[in-house]
Amino acid sequence: MEEKNVYIKDIIIILIGTALYAFGLVNINIANDLAEGGVTGITLILLALFKINPAYSTLLINIPLILIGGKILGKHAFYYTILGTVSLSSFLWIFQRIPVAINLDHDLLIASLLAGLAGGIGSGLIYRVGGTTGGSDVIARILEKKFGVSMGRSLFLFDIFVLTLSLTYLDVKRMMYTLIVSFVFSKIVDSVLDGAYSAKGILVISNHSEDIGEVVMLLLERGVTYLPGQGGYSQVDKKILYVVVSPSEIIEVKRIVHELDPTAFLSVINVHEAIGEGFTYAKPSKKLFKKNRAIT
Repeated sequence: MEEKNVYIKDIIIILIGTALYAFGLVNINIANDLAEGGVTGITLILLALFKINPAYSTLLINIPLILIGGKILGKHAFYYTILGTVSLSSFLWIFQRIPVAINLDHDLLIASLLAGLAGGIGSGLIYRVGGTTGGSDVIARILEKKFGVSMGRSLFLFDIFVLTLSLTYLDVKRMMYTLIVSFVFSKIVDSVLDGAYSAKGILVISNHSEDIGEVVMLLLERGVTYLPGQGGYSQVDKKILYVVVSPSEIIEVKRIVHELDPTAFLSVINVHEAIGEGFTYAKPSKKLFKKNRAIT
């Protein structure tokens, strides 16, 4: 029952994500002649040059790609990608028939920011539960599997290719605003995927790690972990202290470290997501094994 509820929640999130993405695409991108990267960008090119509805071209392009890449995607991603593609196409069809006038006073900068915001939030929600809307993600995975081309490189090259093709119906001015859309889109997607609660990880290399850890636990009520380490030059074994705190607590940790050991080495690193007591509660995970199955 719990696993079923998780799947239902994921489906709802994918539907919300595709609805947001489709709304922005129809009422902001298309309405203001802004392009897109990836397969979505190809559908906009087909719309501009041949008047092919993106609701139909999305299916025509994506479904064959998904079927070809089905084994590469895996069962879970395959079903979620089918759902994402079909729901995106459906919402594109719906929003084109429900006109929503967004008065931006022909301000392309505001339109670019809003397009990136809507697309980023929508896509971020979809990616967060393991889904995609097909397209360039599938192409990238196929190229990685068959030819060893990294996904990051193939996605970047494919976006550049599509954006260059978009110059067939866009002027350079709107292309520059499209780059703003892409930048905002990527930042918003990262923010959604990183989680709602930002955090920082701190590594402290000191001869007084245990003293520092006790004070951090007492004053900040944060758990600490001691990692075994050895100085490269001195060859002396040391305990490395690791603690995850909120951004507002970094100054306090630095103060504690400086007072207890002014010679300590301290490194602050970005934590993409913090899950657990003190930060957030972990979302229910899909069980990889049945309860009565022994893991050998």
